[in-house]
Amino acid sequence: MVRTSSTTLYSSATNTRFPNPSLNLQFCHNATKILNLKNPLPLINKHPSLQYSHHHHHHQKKCTSGAINFRPLVIKASSSSMASSTKIKPFSVLFVCLGNICRSPAAEGLFTDIVKKRGLDSEFKIDSAGTIDYHEGNPADPRMRAASKRRGVEITSISRPIRPSDFRDFDIILAMDKQNREDIMEAFNRWKFRETLPDDAHKKVKLMCSFCKKHEETEVPDPYYGGPQGFEKVLDLLEDACESLLDNILAEKN
Repeated sequence: MVRTSSTTLYSSATNTRFPNPSLNLQFCHNATKILNLKNPLPLINKHPSLQYSHHHHHHQKKCTSGAINFRPLVIKASSSSMASSTKIKPFSVLFVCLGNICRSPAAEGLFTDIVKKRGLDSEFKIDSAGTIDYHEGNPADPRMRAASKRRGVEITSISRPIRPSDFRDFDIILAMDKQNREDIMEAFNRWKFRETLPDDAHKKVKLMCSFCKKHEETEVPDPYYGGPQGFEKVLDLLEDACESLLDNILAEKN
């Protein structure tokens, strides 16, 4: 082995050049930070769509002689994450009756079914609530679930009372009858003094039957104390109103 220069050793046996062991190959601070992939940057782990540039002033030290210079690491947002950040907010619909176990769960189930059949489920947020909390946490009335199932609609909602945030979170609130509407408005007038609610939130409240085209009823009657025919009548009204409601929403959006 012979020395060919101050920085290189040469082996005639293997026809190989070797770097001088004394050559300074240590990376500068900036380079080692960038190459330290065993400990990924926590910010990027939590938010992969964020753009990160390792370009802080305290990392801009001049590299020593023999160090390898690397350009700053830049991770750009993917097209999919950029698309999700600009995704249009779904139109939100809330159906309300007295206890949220008969009429409003049925309306939620029917409207959801119609929206899905039209391939629009990703464009809507659908929920239901009651003006009282008596049945909170309970599934819908088994008679209403059975009647809906015979029409191919599953009702899976769990009863909950209406809350102040509903006036912020929903674009339209459908009351099943005039008493429901009055109770909703009373709750809004009570909550608006202690909650930050839109001034025009009361304009979101509509009567469900105002969207009916095939029926002349102005209210959806409560079937709770009646027989099977009462549940069928409710479903007839709701099917009519839900179809028209969706058409109206789509027309206004376009």
